[in-house]
Amino acid sequence: MEKNDVESVKKLISTPKNIIIVAHKNPDGDAIGSSLGLYHYLNIMGHKATVIVPNDYPEFLKWMPGTETIVNYEASKDTSDILINSADIIFTLDFNLLSRSGSMASALENSEAIKIMIDHHQQPDTYAKYTYSDTSMSSTSEMIYHFINKMGDISLVTKEMATCLYAGIVTDTGSFRFASTTAQTHEVVADLIKKGAKNDYIHNSIFDNNSYHRMQLLGCALNNMKVLPELKTAYITLSQAELNKYNFVKGDTEGFVNYGLSVKGIVFAAIFIENLQENIVKISFRSKGDFSVNEFARKYFNGGGHNNAAGGRS
Repeated sequence: MEKNDVESVKKLISTPKNIIIVAHKNPDGDAIGSSLGLYHYLNIMGHKATVIVPNDYPEFLKWMPGTETIVNYEASKDTSDILINSADIIFTLDFNLLSRSGSMASALENSEAIKIMIDHHQQPDTYAKYTYSDTSMSSTSEMIYHFINKMGDISLVTKEMATCLYAGIVTDTGSFRFASTTAQTHEVVADLIKKGAKNDYIHNSIFDNNSYHRMQLLGCALNNMKVLPELKTAYITLSQAELNKYNFVKGDTEGFVNYGLSVKGIVFAAIFIENLQENIVKISFRSKGDFSVNEFARKYFNGGGHNNAAGGRS
């Protein structure tokens, strides 16, 4: 974010406003963590802030402080539209194309509110008046920490903020093992722990709270894995019938694609998940090194993301 924009945004939020915070469709840990982190900050600053998500999100994220205040657009469209229409400012977090907000896109496009984008994905659109885009960042949650710092308010970070931001960072970095994890990321995380984030509690809440059915589904996914050694590629498939067999709920397949990438010699992994309700196959891609799955997903599967982590559909 340019220095002039920082000063403009600082002035903009210096007096109480009606503010909406929007995450992308099918929100993940970074989307929820960054949204709730910003939500707590703005409320402390005297604003009336509300987080709206396009649709529901996984149960393993619903322990974060403030999650009970999140409005689900899909379930509460009329209420959401009223909130959007009365907003002075709309923050869009963890996405940079309005189409990524799903059914909310039209309402956001028609809103006269000032839009502020904070995101770390490649090739941002130009819909926002103020854009804070940095593809080198590990996560949007890390960017929210820096945004609060740019506003001169890092001393205001509470235990609740720290907890949400830590959760977003730990999920989007794959527990700090992805290449996007930098020395600066660890410095931010260290400060969040100092400010009250309980790293063991957060890890347990996200990663060690699996249902028996999810473990069965993982076994099915691993049994379906195919390896193409000559292409250094591994892929997993899950049909709708298999999802139904193991009582699939949203979020159950989170991280499954990484198992393909963990196979020795593999540099490209994918998972194909059938979704009969939307009549699509959802796809997640992961890679090591300089093979850009972002470009691959954009070119062939109407998707995108990061160099080493992206998604698409067919």
